[in-house]
Amino acid sequence: KEEIMVQKTVVLGGGIGGLVVANQLRKALSEEHEIVLVDQRQQHLFYPSLLWMLMGWRTGIQIQKSFALLENKGIQFLNATIESLDFDQRLLRTSTQELTYDFLVIALGADTCPEKLPGFSEEAHDLYSVSGVEEMRRATQELEKGRLVLLVSSIPFKCPAAPYEAALMLSALRADDQRSVEIELVTPEPMPMGVAGPEVGAMVVSLLEERGIRFTPLQQATRIDPEKKEIIFADNPPLSYDLIGGIPPHELPGVLKEASIVGESGWVKVDPSTMETEFEGVYALGDATAIPLPVGKPLPKAGIFAHHQADVVSHRIACKINGITPEMKFDGSGSCFIELGDGRAGYASGNFYAEPKPVVNMKKPSVIWHWGKALFEKWWLWHWF
Repeated sequence: KEEIMVQKTVVLGGGIGGLVVANQLRKALSEEHEIVLVDQRQQHLFYPSLLWMLMGWRTGIQIQKSFALLENKGIQFLNATIESLDFDQRLLRTSTQELTYDFLVIALGADTCPEKLPGFSEEAHDLYSVSGVEEMRRATQELEKGRLVLLVSSIPFKCPAAPYEAALMLSALRADDQRSVEIELVTPEPMPMGVAGPEVGAMVVSLLEERGIRFTPLQQATRIDPEKKEIIFADNPPLSYDLIGGIPPHELPGVLKEASIVGESGWVKVDPSTMETEFEGVYALGDATAIPLPVGKPLPKAGIFAHHQADVVSHRIACKINGITPEMKFDGSGSCFIELGDGRAGYASGNFYAEPKPVVNMKKPSVIWHWGKALFEKWWLWHWF
């Protein structure tokens, strides 16, 4: 019997991309090949459901799963912080041990850094964390009147639809109890979900206007003044607020900042179709990467892209281990739901690699799309664990 060369694949990060890679590789490879998933957290958080937490439709427990469950599938889980990467030696150091690898998948996402915007941590409720969403829900229930601001601190940020969904969903709450709360969405972007094109952006703005939500673009916040309860901007007058729900600044994870795989964009540089880096056997995907598009903007940071890229990465690694020529490539396809908070959702899909610009279509909001997202959530938390 021919001796099998055992290969070890280490996956850094248990978000959407990392979880899919680890699972798909385990299915494609025989059991002697090692798959190790490393994450500093003990649980996977299904981020799209944070908005349903904001509405009181989910609890934190319902939208998280323990990484320890992956052990039952033959995937090793290491709960540790990654401290350094040595691509030449194929070695990484963590807070608990050193690991060598034959293949490495970097799926660390983008870090949220509230401290990068002065006053954010003190005044704004972080809509990208379980605790922040729980606090925001309590605060919105107590707010009887005044201005509720949804603030996008800076770009890029993950899940481009999220702040707009939050505004629409909170407006549905306001409509239910007739409180005199004004909602304003403030962002540095010129339009919502700009990479998707002017048609999608205009449709989102019209949805905001229908709900009486003020959309204030091209506003770069520089700090939040807790004493005056004002948001200070670089080139515009201050804005007063009574309550802030915010998208904090995003950054590349610290362990990657000085790494040689980082491109001029400040994010990890990859081949747009294979997700390979410049180092043999090293792949990167999802929010940690920046893929330039023909329109001059990067591919949005969104879970659906991480999922499709993970399919490609796992296919290509499995093929190489099994001695097969890989064929699958990432083609820039993606989609997302846009929740309205009234039992309906919109649905946008298209190809972001299309030339000369992305081709994206948005379906009219309906109950069908809302339930489609609900079913996807249930499938996700069952299928990968």
